[in-house]
Amino acid sequence: MSVESVRPDQPDSSSSRALVAAMRMLGALPLRFLRAFGAALGLAAYLLSAGYRRKLLANLRTAGYDSTADAWSAAAEAGRMVGELPFVWRRAPADLARHVVCDDLQILDAAEARGGIVFLTPHLGAFEVTARFYASRAPITVLYKPPRKAWMRPLVEFSRATGSMRAVPATLAGVRAMLRALRAGEAVGLLPDQVPGAGEGRWVPFFGRPAWTMTLPQRLAEQPGAQVVLAVGERLGGARGWRLHLERMDEPPTPEALNARMEALIRRFPSQYLWGYNRYKRPAAAGAPD
Repeated sequence: MSVESVRPDQPDSSSSRALVAAMRMLGALPLRFLRAFGAALGLAAYLLSAGYRRKLLANLRTAGYDSTADAWSAAAEAGRMVGELPFVWRRAPADLARHVVCDDLQILDAAEARGGIVFLTPHLGAFEVTARFYASRAPITVLYKPPRKAWMRPLVEFSRATGSMRAVPATLAGVRAMLRALRAGEAVGLLPDQVPGAGEGRWVPFFGRPAWTMTLPQRLAEQPGAQVVLAVGERLGGARGWRLHLERMDEPPTPEALNARMEALIRRFPSQYLWGYNRYKRPAAAGAPD
């Protein structure tokens, strides 16, 4: 096949295989090294990308974090989050769980005794670790957005490839799969501060500024026996792994309640929130906030 005959949306299989192989090799490196390298990349991105820097600083200021130290710390932690991903992706859930400390397992015991679990994990700390930790315990179905670039798909498949953690796309079919999992008494997981599509959210305040916030968690929580659990994977220093913090959410996870709980969690670990994420973007056809 000639280069000219390859469509832009077709995956380059050789490039994709090379990328996955590189991730596997990086994942064999010490966690301390990967985090240090990631922190350097995060700071470099902050210095070299004016757009990223403006977005990060604007989001920090909205939440009341306006010092230079806050910005540097947030940029470094965002880099550490990226740097540790190969380590996380390369390991099976049972292996990864050995690097996680959790003092709140009784919350899981109580939730599992009543029905399925709706895990809600914001873009805070090691959010890739939380679902994998639970997958070492029981099956979980997680929602993800498929990459637009075809060459990235094998990497996404590699990052989600584990028998006890099933990844479903953020489509109607994916939502149906999550509902089936809950009805079977299993767990589901999603990022509640991810900006949903135009017909899947509502404008509510997030750190005092209107943010298009998903309604899916509320729909999932309405399933009989479903229990809502908030999860944060705090990144520990150096070569240590993560500490998993769990909280019950007994109130219905409406968009207003979600954002209030997310704000409280972020206030506990402000430097580890992904402040560069475009939380306040306006989806097409979503309408303007009131």
